[in-house]
Amino acid sequence: MTAIVRLLVSDLKRLWKQGVAIVGLMVCGVATFIMSTSTIRSLETSRDLYYAHYRFSHLWAPLVRAPDGLLEHIRAIPGLEEASGKIVRHVLLDFPSIPEPASAKLISIDRDPNLEINGLFLRRGRFPAVSQETEVVISELFAEAQGLGIGDKIVANLGGKRETLHIVGIGLSPDSIYVVQPGLLLSDNRLYGILWVPRAKLAAAFNMEGAFNEVNARVSRSGNIQRVKAELDRLLEPFGGTGSYDREDQESHARVRDEMKELRTMAFLAPAIFLSVSAFLLNMVFSRMVAQQTEQIATMRAFGYQRWEIGWHYLRLVSVWITIGLLLGIVVGLQLASGLNELYKLFFRFPEIVAVRFGWEWILAVALGVSVASLGALSGIYRAMQLPPAEAMRAGTSTASPPAWVKDLRWIHLLPSLSRLVAIRLVSNPWLSLFSILGMALGISLLVLSSFMESTIDYVLEHQFSKSQRHSLQLAFYENRSESCLHSIEQWTGVQRVEGFRSVPARLHHGLQNERLAVLGLEPHSQLFRVLDHNDQPIQFSEQSGLTLTQKLANKLGVGLGEIVEIDILEGQERKIALPVDRIIANYTGPGVYLPRSQLHRMMMEGEQVSGVFLTFDTTYREHIYRMIKDTPGISGILDKRAALANFRALLSKSTGWMRIVNGVFAALIAFGVAYNSTLITFTERARDLATMRVLGYSNAEVKWVLLLELVCITLLALPIGIPLGYTFAYGMTVALDSDSHRFPLIIDRQTIAYAITVTFGSSLICGWLVIRLIEGMDLISVLKVRE
Repeated sequence: MTAIVRLLVSDLKRLWKQGVAIVGLMVCGVATFIMSTSTIRSLETSRDLYYAHYRFSHLWAPLVRAPDGLLEHIRAIPGLEEASGKIVRHVLLDFPSIPEPASAKLISIDRDPNLEINGLFLRRGRFPAVSQETEVVISELFAEAQGLGIGDKIVANLGGKRETLHIVGIGLSPDSIYVVQPGLLLSDNRLYGILWVPRAKLAAAFNMEGAFNEVNARVSRSGNIQRVKAELDRLLEPFGGTGSYDREDQESHARVRDEMKELRTMAFLAPAIFLSVSAFLLNMVFSRMVAQQTEQIATMRAFGYQRWEIGWHYLRLVSVWITIGLLLGIVVGLQLASGLNELYKLFFRFPEIVAVRFGWEWILAVALGVSVASLGALSGIYRAMQLPPAEAMRAGTSTASPPAWVKDLRWIHLLPSLSRLVAIRLVSNPWLSLFSILGMALGISLLVLSSFMESTIDYVLEHQFSKSQRHSLQLAFYENRSESCLHSIEQWTGVQRVEGFRSVPARLHHGLQNERLAVLGLEPHSQLFRVLDHNDQPIQFSEQSGLTLTQKLANKLGVGLGEIVEIDILEGQERKIALPVDRIIANYTGPGVYLPRSQLHRMMMEGEQVSGVFLTFDTTYREHIYRMIKDTPGISGILDKRAALANFRALLSKSTGWMRIVNGVFAALIAFGVAYNSTLITFTERARDLATMRVLGYSNAEVKWVLLLELVCITLLALPIGIPLGYTFAYGMTVALDSDSHRFPLIIDRQTIAYAITVTFGSSLICGWLVIRLIEGMDLISVLKVRE
């Protein structure tokens, strides 16, 4: 073993504490990157295989009713690979085990269901057979939430007639990976699901023999999807077609796409921040560590070692730490990815989740880890190589006497003696103090970043479910009803207030941009569904109001206040209307557009009618209200805000809890690593000073107090830098997570700041305690020795 190798081994043993801290920083950054990228690659691969094997549709086209013979003309459209006609209906379900009415989307199946467009994958059981009993396959999420299995029965309201459905299978379909009832932020699998029913049974129940009310189509690789959509719309227009839409607008795919976009953003953003912080801290730690080894460097130069050999020695020292950090980061990242894959099975219902363990992300993770660590250590290595032997041989590391300008600072002389020592130390070494403060500030910023999302989500829930949607229930009808139905519902015992709404499918155009969605017509002074402005104040509609758009929709259309938006009505007789934009409001769900209900009636050239109602009721009569809803044939769906909110919180806790815990632990470890390194280096730099204080008669407690006070001062000075930096990181995260289905405001409350401060001070105190133990074991004679 050569002398330089023995020196490397000796340095690794002697500097093991700094090495552990540096390795810990590397592990946090690399593990987060591997965990996130492996998870998203596994999910995307599983989704793509599922779409391909089960023939996921490219186009959907809802309509009122069309004969089966029209399918031959549809299949003849150039560029269309195949098409099928479906019967799709929404119904209420009655589960005796729960008081709330549940609802479901019924989809017809025929031929071999797993070979159709949007083929049905059976998790358990068999496909339904046409018999006297109505057999169905139930979606897996719905079955699990309701505790249903093969052989169980469901009572449903089919076309105004109560019928018993027999569960013979539990399955999945690529168009219902993410089942979301219209109007909710997240799915409520307990009260909403999918049922697949033999077409003959569904046609008989809803008088749809020889007809269909939805087209699913796949476009060939050479086909032009826009031309296919235009021709399909032309053929379906006489039959009540409301306009075809592609995958980007399909509810399940859009939600899956947005979720994966957020995951991919998190896969790069959080690790990038962690690794960047690690690079800075490594630079700070390694530079100060080299400064403590000037005598060793001088000795090596005196024995004839060249500059490049000294640089190579320190490069190998860093390489050992980098290699250990990378290997541990990969192992930890893969273990966390396995846990995340199991977690996401609860949300992304694929036939299987294919674990992708290796990809280009590994190469990128290794490259990033090596790059940031090398860049962090580069300046320290360069300094070691360029250090003149004569300067390196200068004994001691303390400042014998502070600069004259420090002595002239009046405020320093007002401090007690021990505090004055700390102040002089910090002011006399401004760059060292600044780097210590910045390192601590970065740790604080990561703690803010890892915990701010909880308060943000609480704000969104408060805005959405308390300030805006103030109703208890939202009921949807099979068909538009006259306004007299409002008076009928008002007569139900316990009902306090009822407001109707009109929903009309439309396509909005502005320039080259367009968006397909429902225009919602509300009461002019609606109290149950309030549209709020940027100050969370309700907007009062006038009879001649223009359009009120959400900020998300305005951004997608590229439209501003006062500009004209063209509206293609997709219900009933086709017509085009142009209206100005009166207001653009902040909103945290998907795109939305609102009008006064009376104005929407005039646009539709119809009398007063409603698509559904919002209502509130006395909770004493909750079960009675639910029973009335179950017994009313015209109601096709229900949104229970109380149940939705409880489900939202439960799903949110499951979906984000694990990731928040991981990021929180990593952020806390980085904050601890920062505090520990800073304290350890400060102790090393001040060892001679502390030993001198003991020799001069200071007590052991006073020496400890000096070191702790310096650490507290650095932490306090880091707070006004770290908290604003955390705000900046959090803002970048909210911008990156902005998607079509929702956006997040930047909300950082006192609890988030208190958490960051508490963890930081806790880490500092623990580190202080560890270093105090070093002080107690300090050998004064060896520390005060001076090499001449």
